[in-house]
Amino acid sequence: MDPQDLVVSAQRRQKHVDAVLDRFFSLAKNRASAIGPRYLTLWQTLEKNTAGGKRFRPGMVMGAYESLGGTDFEAAAHVGAAFELLHTALIVHDDVIDRDFIRRGGVNVSGVYRDIAQTAGIPIPAAEHRGLSVAVIAGDLALFNAYRLIDRSGVGELMRSRLHDIFDEAMFASAAGELLDVDFSQLKSMPTVEEVVDMERLKTAVYSFESPVEAGAVLAGASDEAVRALAGFGRNIGIAYQIVDDLLGVFGDEAATGKTTIGDLREGKRTVLIAYASGRPEWIEISRWLGLPDLTWEQAAVVRRSLEDCGARHYAEELAREFANRAAEELASDALPDRARAEFEPIIETVLGRVR
Repeated sequence: MDPQDLVVSAQRRQKHVDAVLDRFFSLAKNRASAIGPRYLTLWQTLEKNTAGGKRFRPGMVMGAYESLGGTDFEAAAHVGAAFELLHTALIVHDDVIDRDFIRRGGVNVSGVYRDIAQTAGIPIPAAEHRGLSVAVIAGDLALFNAYRLIDRSGVGELMRSRLHDIFDEAMFASAAGELLDVDFSQLKSMPTVEEVVDMERLKTAVYSFESPVEAGAVLAGASDEAVRALAGFGRNIGIAYQIVDDLLGVFGDEAATGKTTIGDLREGKRTVLIAYASGRPEWIEISRWLGLPDLTWEQAAVVRRSLEDCGARHYAEELAREFANRAAEELASDALPDRARAEFEPIIETVLGRVR
């Protein structure tokens, strides 16, 4: 498939998904306005936090669907929009868990309602609690209605049941991964590399990659072999993507990624980098600074240098390549048509291109 065709397809798919989400929020806001202005404001805030994304997960759904012969774009757009709303729910709740009020440089749901409370004269601790409380409500609404979007896709009862099962597994796995992530941050002992990889698979790879392509393939009526191959591709490329994302969170170019390279170090985030380094002699130096809320840029530079010296960066890069190669092997399955390979090979190339 010509690269330009891929761009045109992606733009068309995003328009379909945006239209579904626009209709959903329009109906929800009409219902909310009948209850009162405060409830309407909540829905407007939730809509704002759903808008503007890359629609990556819906793109995975629709890419799998179209490349395997699907033609009901309205149904696929509803399933894709469901995964987008699930993503919104999970990041809203994730910000509550992390007590974050900012995401990607702007205030999130928690931040909006914290600021409203502060403007009303409520002291900071109480204002922050209000912000986090409202975010729990918003995340609950997004999560429940993600399932409702699948119900509105127009598919038959049997297909709807299969899609619900896939969606349920995505949510079930993500909750398990989030629990592991919370536990890792509180335990004194360091998780192993294998445990970190499993956590990242459960927390992110399943709902962002594996389940969306599986749902698209099932919706298209693909064979069981094709569904398994695409799900395997999604699982492995999702793990590779997350390992690379963690690498960029320490060694990336902030101007290019839009992500801070000191936040993960200040948080003491348990990643493949850190899990590997914890077993090396350089850990004595790294552990002095890791997790300091006021870590300076000079101290962060010491940690980065130590992570390179102990081989942690090289190890994580090679592990990301290994999972990307596994994804490529799944994509090479005879059960998948050339169009599916053309659809998803660029994702592998993108992930590998982000590795040094």
